[in-house]
Amino acid sequence: MSYVRSKFRHPHLPKNDLGYTVDYYEGSLSTLCAGCGHDSISAAVAQACFELNIEPHKVAKMSGIGCSSKTPAYFLEHSHGFNSVHGRMPSVATGANLANRDLIYLGVSGDGDTASIGMGQFVHVIRRNLNMLYIVMNNGCYGLTKGQDSATADAGSINKSGHINPFESIDLASLAIELGATFVAQSFSGDKDQLVPLIKVAMAHRGFAFLNVVSPCVTFNNNVGSTKSYDYVRNHMEMTSTMDFVPISREITADYAEGSAQLVTMHDGSQICLRKLDHDWDPLNRISAINAVQIARSKGEVLTGLLYMEAASPDLHDYLKTCDAPLNSLTEKELCPGSAMLDEICNGLR
Repeated sequence: MSYVRSKFRHPHLPKNDLGYTVDYYEGSLSTLCAGCGHDSISAAVAQACFELNIEPHKVAKMSGIGCSSKTPAYFLEHSHGFNSVHGRMPSVATGANLANRDLIYLGVSGDGDTASIGMGQFVHVIRRNLNMLYIVMNNGCYGLTKGQDSATADAGSINKSGHINPFESIDLASLAIELGATFVAQSFSGDKDQLVPLIKVAMAHRGFAFLNVVSPCVTFNNNVGSTKSYDYVRNHMEMTSTMDFVPISREITADYAEGSAQLVTMHDGSQICLRKLDHDWDPLNRISAINAVQIARSKGEVLTGLLYMEAASPDLHDYLKTCDAPLNSLTEKELCPGSAMLDEICNGLR
């Protein structure tokens, strides 16, 4: 069996402003199970980057271990990439980001990679507000090791073997909001119309952007009784809002249903158009966002959409006051300030 994607494409595929067709943003042929939600997320990432006119070589893809962490091979094949060890993707992404802030950092993880062995690293990458998009492909099980319940499996849910999970789940979206993440959203792999705009907004956000995507495991966790199955999510999904991403460089019109609308300007000047469906929910208020998530959870609903956003916030480079240039571009003049500066430093330590 060949895992090389066919190069044949329709000769009249539309091109973006850079002259690329969407297939330029694809990767190798997926080896995941047929119907896996992770492949839908990979396709959404490729579509979002295509629509944002992003040069693939300006993206750094980071991942850990798991079915989800295999997916960077399936999109943006012309990008940089680093597959780290289990749960350690955030620290590798932090080091790479500090070395070169000019790249767009996209971290891909799973519910096991993030909510179990990688929880400590997940917590600290949030509090440091690292400028990156962190996607969790959340299926509630360990797909690579035959479907055991993960830390995000809901209490009372039933896995394929018939086992009932007795433990409370870790709600990654609520945790991210409470820890101070400046952008938190939640989506479903089967909802491309919502997922693509969310990825676009998250990639334009300056600071840590967290996107939790419920992505059913068709092999081990798509059965009756699972709260991460396609049927359950489709029947219990509640959207916070309809939204579109509006780049500042072009005018775009949108036709929304009745309700209140809000235009939010991002740090880089781009804008998001939000239409609220619930008057008790405010995506710019952390307490309101936490309450909305918890109320939905108490009803057994999966709340999707943009949950919380802080339009402008300092990122890790601002906190550390690092230099603007990538470290590999610094010359001897910047790296070696001279003996006079060394004497000044030594004298200050006496």
